Amino acid sequence: MTNVKGYHVAVVGATGAVGEKMMATLEQRNFPISKLTLLSSERSAGKKLLFKGEEVVVQAATPESFEGVDIALFSAGGSVSKQLAPEAAKRGAICIDNTSAFRMDPEVPLVVPEVNENDIHQHKGIIANPNCSTIQMVVALEPIRKAFGLKKVIVSTYQAVSGAGAKAIQEMKDQTQAVLNGDEFTPEILPCGADKKHYQIAFNAVPQIDKFQENGYTFEEMKMINETKKIMHMPELSVAATCVRIPVEFGHSESVYVEVEKEGVTVQELKDLLAQSEGIVLQDQPEEQIYPMAVTAAGKLDTFVGRIRKDLDNEKGFHMWIVSDNLLKGAAWNSVQIAERLLSLNILK
Repeated sequence: MTNVKGYHVAVVGATGAVGEKMMATLEQRNFPISKLTLLSSERSAGKKLLFKGEEVVVQAATPESFEGVDIALFSAGGSVSKQLAPEAAKRGAICIDNTSAFRMDPEVPLVVPEVNENDIHQHKGIIANPNCSTIQMVVALEPIRKAFGLKKVIVSTYQAVSGAGAKAIQEMKDQTQAVLNGDEFTPEILPCGADKKHYQIAFNAVPQIDKFQENGYTFEEMKMINETKKIMHMPELSVAATCVRIPVEFGHSESVYVEVEKEGVTVQELKDLLAQSEGIVLQDQPEEQIYPMAVTAAGKLDTFVGRIRKDLDNEKGFHMWIVSDNLLKGAAWNSVQIAERLLSLNILK
């Protein structure tokens, strides 16, 4: 797929759930593309995908695939990124990586444009896209930090199965049908494909996302803790996370407790602040039962915030509910947004 004006963009993992959303978001945002290269594993090579009404043939990703590429969007798993992103960068591409491969690398900026877009300037060929559950939380935390200071964050997540891939979505649907029909089934994917045991997700809440670490937290929880501190440049911030998978298809929900530094902050001040912050939609009218929900956030680019209330025992404590589409703001849209900022910040000529 070639046009006259714009940039040579590659999407690595084009046939996956996030890769497809990346292509749809590039099209929706009318990103200036002169040539689009779609890359995948050998297994998916040869498939044809539509972009702006034209068929594009998916190719097997190799180091040579990145010759002449300006921007490479990666979402094909950490091992692929580790192998190919340095090769792409070596050939002059700026890589925006949606895996956990480089997130905690001190040489690689970890970017949420509403929070720390200036970190993009520090790139050495690779920019990391944070974890989906981290992204939506820091979008809401950053305006609060700027206005009132931030001391402590405690988050419990209610995460959609699409975060574990297309097969996890299918497993949830099949199990749900099986339970309703009274049929037997054997869980094979959730909570974590690579772990020893697998549990039912239909009609259940599973308090494990990714593998457990030695400290008793899961890798997903540690990602939220460490990434939040890195993105916000606050190594001293107190952060704790509990991550739970629930039987929802799209849209992560989070219950977040924050402690601010400033005295006397009111709920109304927080609402007014968040209502005018970039990337946030305030949905907070309890008397009308208006609050963010996964089903209404699905398919949208924004982060939705509501249920803002003061802690009953701590003068500086507040509770809020944050919801966003984990495949869009949590992955594809944040990646394309970083690509857009490469242009607006004149980093990519």
